[in-house]
Amino acid sequence: QVQLVESGGGLVHSGGSLRLSCAASGFTLDDYAIGWFRRAPGKEREGVSRIRLSDGNTYYSDSVKGRFTISGDNAKNIVWLQMNSLQPEDTAVYYCAFGSRLGAMWADYEYDYWGQGTQVTVSS
Repeated sequence: QVQLVESGGGLVHSGGSLRLSCAASGFTLDDYAIGWFRRAPGKEREGVSRIRLSDGNTYYSDSVKGRFTISGDNAKNIVWLQMNSLQPEDTAVYYCAFGSRLGAMWADYEYDYWGQGTQVTVSS
């Protein structure tokens, strides 16, 4: 079974940076996507970014474009989310998810497996 483990969350001041990581295991596919999602207090879960590991194709939501950078190591099945210029509205629990099938749910993938989440808190 696919397992995803996130790390790197924490508390930072406005304007600070964090780097999240997602380690994936339990599969042999080389054509898949890892997406980052977040759920802020009082809001529904939203997609943040995703990367297609086979070729490195990336996608960003409008709210984080220019501030966040996603990258991955296909050989090691690790994905990072570098978050810069963090603002209080970025405060949320961040989840990574595994997608191996094309879909229309978000950024062209269906996500079947999810990590447990890591808390990101940005203070003013």
